[in-house]
Amino acid sequence: MAYVVFLGGLVVVLTGLTWFASWAKRRGHGSGVAGALAAYEEAYRTTAHQSHHEIRRAADRKAETGTPDDLQG
Repeated sequence: MAYVVFLGGLVVVLTGLTWFASWAKRRGHGSGVAGALAAYEEAYRTTAHQSHHEIRRAADRKAETGTPDDLQG
């Protein structure tokens, strides 16, 4: 019986967190949390912060793609 109560409580908590996450995304409140985490990583985990910026720069760059006709010339 204790397992059923525990699993029921776990389901309720996870459902509530999922609802809260979707609510925050709809309202646009998620960016504050992302900013707070970025500030934490910049202060205490400098390599993770540098990697984060490197990944964002790589995502912003557009890959140069060519066509097969470019290779023949």
